[in-house]
Amino acid sequence: MARIAIVTGGTRGIGEAISLALKEAGATVVANYAGNDERAREFSDRTGIKAYRWDVGDYDACQEGVAKVQEEVGPVDILVNNAGITRDGTILKMTHDMWDEVIRVNLGGCFNMAKAVFPGMRERKWGRIVNIGSINGQGGQYGQVNYAAAKSGIHGFTKALAQEGAKAGVTVNALAPGYIDTDMVAAVPADVLEKIVAKVPVGRLGSAQEIARGVAFLCAEEAGFVTGSTLSMNGGQHMY
Repeated sequence: MARIAIVTGGTRGIGEAISLALKEAGATVVANYAGNDERAREFSDRTGIKAYRWDVGDYDACQEGVAKVQEEVGPVDILVNNAGITRDGTILKMTHDMWDEVIRVNLGGCFNMAKAVFPGMRERKWGRIVNIGSINGQGGQYGQVNYAAAKSGIHGFTKALAQEGAKAGVTVNALAPGYIDTDMVAAVPADVLEKIVAKVPVGRLGSAQEIARGVAFLCAEEAGFVTGSTLSMNGGQHMY
């Protein structure tokens, strides 16, 4: 019987690639999204993957959204916490709302979603949770104290939750992408992008499909001995 997976922020960019990779690996995939109904409909029509709308930063919405998925599709075996936002600015210009919103969605979303699926995974003695961190959570980034803090927090969250799931067959890992060729990065001015690529030893941006293959590995039946780990996929830009 196919494993059932939820990918948050799963209808575009890296999330879309992850949804497709898990489907290809044999999972029944559900993609969560935050707001773009038209894009979600287009994604579902094109891929055959159901899309459900809720805000991962809203605890009650996550409980209700997961309950609906479990009622309509089945118990969730795999969770990929991919949803994330940016509200960039130096701390001199960053408002409290900019800080709060990024922490609420990027880090709070991981807690909210894990809280909704973890008990069932433990009961069934099998589960895979993969949290998408970032190179900027590992090495920091100018103008991103909110984003770097949230993504760094994901790595600690992953290690702690991995310890709670290990004996019950639930693995919890993180994947930290570097700069990936997505819409978000495409919005960066060309001269800035050139400087970013110059710092990547392999000399290019990564692809969403490369990140998706890493996630698919961490979600596989054969990955049961990998837990509490962070897989860095950044072209050698940050090594530690």
